[in-house]
Amino acid sequence: MSAAFRKAAKARQRPHRERAQPAARTKLGLLEKKKDYRLRAHDYHKKQNALRALQKKALDKNPDEFYFKMIRAEVKDGVHVIKQPKDEITPEQVKLMRTQDIKYIEMKRVAEAKKIERLKAELHLLDAAGSGAGRHLFFVDTEREAQEFDIAAHLDTVPELVDRVYNRPTIATLQRETVKGPTDPIHLKKLAQQRKNQYDLLRQRIEREKAMFVISQKIQTRKDLLDKTHKVKVKKETTTGPAIYKFKFQRKR
Repeated sequence: MSAAFRKAAKARQRPHRERAQPAARTKLGLLEKKKDYRLRAHDYHKKQNALRALQKKALDKNPDEFYFKMIRAEVKDGVHVIKQPKDEITPEQVKLMRTQDIKYIEMKRVAEAKKIERLKAELHLLDAAGSGAGRHLFFVDTEREAQEFDIAAHLDTVPELVDRVYNRPTIATLQRETVKGPTDPIHLKKLAQQRKNQYDLLRQRIEREKAMFVISQKIQTRKDLLDKTHKVKVKKETTTGPAIYKFKFQRKR
């Protein structure tokens, strides 16, 4: 056979392509191929090394060693499962713990309520809820009176003190004595900022007291659910209120 003939025959040959392994069978190991002996050898030696490491670990283990998992674990249908420990708390103990939780939350809520009342007293109940500046309404009979209405004359004070909602002396008081308290604008601005901070603190305490009240209601609901009375959920639990259940009426003897 001449060299030209062999060359032509080789050119007519189709290249051989290995069949790709399906993705669903990759967990079963490498597919038997002609040219993947290196990959299969690497996989085989990796598994052998893992088995040797496990055997060495088993040989080095103390035979008298004991773990609680040894008695809590078992094999069911070829699956290794761990037994869940049973509840060692009785329903009566759970109710008692719920009661203690409610008492603690109520104690903190009452302390917060007292702090709120103290802050309100210090702020003279001015905008205690923090809803904004108060309004003072004046009523007149005609539209002309509303246009010509003089607030300073109606309040019997000077125009410079009209914007003050507290400590607003009358003209007669100013004639007898001077204005008490700071009159410097910088000092007044500083006092206004301090008052604003106090209002912010009051608002935070009011929100905290409301949150504690909601928590105590949710704990009480969970405590009531421990009873074996038939109940039906009427409303789901929200961030602002507990879940509402309807309990079956039982006559008490």
